[in-house]
Order: sequence, then structure tokens, then C-alpha cells
Amino acid sequence: MTPTNVKCPNCGTVNRVPAAANGTPRCAKCHESLPWIAVAGDDDFAEVAERAKMPVLVDLWATWCGPCRMVSPVLEQLAAERAGRLKLVKVDVDAAPRTAQRFSVQAVPTLLVMSGGTVLVRRSGAAPVATLRTWLDQALAAGG
Repeated sequence: MTPTNVKCPNCGTVNRVPAAANGTPRCAKCHESLPWIAVAGDDDFAEVAERAKMPVLVDLWATWCGPCRMVSPVLEQLAAERAGRLKLVKVDVDAAPRTAQRFSVQAVPTLLVMSGGTVLVRRSGAAPVATLRTWLDQALAAGG
């Protein structure tokens, strides 16, 4: 599990954020909540996504997928808007075939919203930010 560098939206400080932790990431300088964006694979998906103490948006994507590359910054924006309340976990389906098979991924991107290790909702394909924001907020309101 490799930590990611995340720039604090509040003060601009770059922080190293672990892929899995008990609490929620906060800026070392201003102590505001940070967007939690992690990468997971077959070996650490359970620890990074399923055991998270907050709702998780899982992005099952592929490097060769144009719509995946288009939707990735949108998902990062949504994670930043919900800093301290949502974790974004990115899974490259080619590098994590068991995870892709487990969730019956037939198209990429496939997005899942999970809470407590349970899939609340899923959708396939890219969509505009407003559509994804509404979908995510409805999922979080229903079960997150």
C-alpha cells in the first residue's frame, strides 16, 4: 500500500496520505480534512476499501480506457468536495483481475459506492460531474 501525495485544498500543503488508516486524513499544517484518494489492488482491496470507516467510492478503471481518463478528475473533485466524509479508491482492473471478476466488471469505468464493505450502488460508464454528484449524494443519503 503506497501512500499518495495530496495537496490540501485549504492551505496548499502537500501531505502524504496512507491508503488505509483508522482515522481520516488531515493536513499536517492547517488540520483541515484532506481528500482521501487511494489505489488498491487484489492483495489490499479489503484493507483499503472494505474496512474503511467511511463510505468509499470505488473506481474500477483501465489505463487504455478513454472515458476512464475523462471521469478520473471528476471523481477526484467529488472526493475533494467530500473530504473527511468519503474515500475514493481507484482499482486498475488489468492489474487487479480478481477484484474486477469479484464485482463482475464488464465495462469500464465501473463505479461502486460501498459502506461497511457492502456495495450500496453501482454504475458503469462515464457521466458529467453533475450527474455523478447527484448519483453519489443519493447513494450516500440512502446508505452511507
